[in-house]
Amino acid sequence: MNILMISSTFPYPPSRSGTEVRTFNLLKALQNNHSVTLIAQRSPQVSDRDIEEMKKWVDDLIVFPLAPDEISAQGISGIWAKGRRFLESALKGIPANVLHRYSPEIQALVDRYVTEGKCDAITCEHSANAVYIRPQFRDRVRTVVNVHSSIYWGTINYIKMGASENPSRDRLYLPILYRYEKNYCDICDRIVVTTEDDARQLQQLSPDAKISIITNGVDLELFPYRRADPGGHHLIFLGAMHFPHNIDAVRFFVLKVLPQLREQYPDVTYSIVGNRPVPEVLALAEHPGVVVTGRVPSMVDSLHQATACVVSLQTGFGIKNKTIEAMAAGVPVIGSDRGLEGLEIEGENIPLRALRANTVAEYISAIDRLFREPDLRQTLSQNGRQLIEQNYTWKGSGQKYEQALMGDDE
Repeated sequence: MNILMISSTFPYPPSRSGTEVRTFNLLKALQNNHSVTLIAQRSPQVSDRDIEEMKKWVDDLIVFPLAPDEISAQGISGIWAKGRRFLESALKGIPANVLHRYSPEIQALVDRYVTEGKCDAITCEHSANAVYIRPQFRDRVRTVVNVHSSIYWGTINYIKMGASENPSRDRLYLPILYRYEKNYCDICDRIVVTTEDDARQLQQLSPDAKISIITNGVDLELFPYRRADPGGHHLIFLGAMHFPHNIDAVRFFVLKVLPQLREQYPDVTYSIVGNRPVPEVLALAEHPGVVVTGRVPSMVDSLHQATACVVSLQTGFGIKNKTIEAMAAGVPVIGSDRGLEGLEIEGENIPLRALRANTVAEYISAIDRLFREPDLRQTLSQNGRQLIEQNYTWKGSGQKYEQALMGDDE
């Protein structure tokens, strides 16, 4: 099968964020049995070496430049640019951030591949890439959108949680986001999501859409089970630290939870580990016990040194890579409803696999239990690893993705 994969986010190295991790690992699985051509856009962070390494994983790699940001201008010109972008977005029914990345050159290439019969299927890695799918493609190729996360429901969640930087603007864009997601759900053969909640939400937009649930996974070779419990009072958070949901999560923990926790455990440390920490995150290092590392040589080494991993997300949808990677490494997890979304971690006939916390008091109580009870840490460590081995490997997710792409799951 000849597969044309479209990813405006360059998926190598597969460590910058969850988007790259999911795209790369599903591509890697497809490449085992099929011919894959990857179309991607190059951001300033992508090096020549990254491109050369990515070529090893595909039959053909076609890289386009990322469009310059016309709204970086200040003053009146910036206001006019924003106004033009909103007007164009409203007229076309395409979100402004999708239009910003849209490339007419990529569209022409995709059109040519379909017209000339050079591909049997097209996968769009993240819903932003569904902009390149035309309704008439359905008669010629199979089209799949790997949503990763819904931009419509995600925006609603940001507004409700008070995490939006500009709620008035986001509310203005909601009808456009709704129209865009409904359109690609209506015209594509298959929609792929990571959780049942994601599936229910998109089904509301397009009741007739065929939706497959394919969870995120972990490469167990990259995240081996820890050899020993380090003990101590060391907490860790993982994630790309330029994303709003991660920024919001660590600020909540440092500003609301950590001061009270330090009253009980003055020696507690909290490491924020991840690429591209923005100034707002770097400033958190001024608080006692907080370490902002930026990118580290080995994420799993940082995990193995932690007493527990805190996934204090307030927003975001889908199964979180940071959560299942910590579980795979054998690190006890304390997470919010968002941080544990899609995972069975407690309940009747379900072994306890993580501790749930949403309020400040719940975080304090859960962390205190883990610090005081080594047997509980060991229980969560073993049960968490077992859950990942059984249900959340990229090998298993890749097989399901292949079936969805070929229509074998219908």
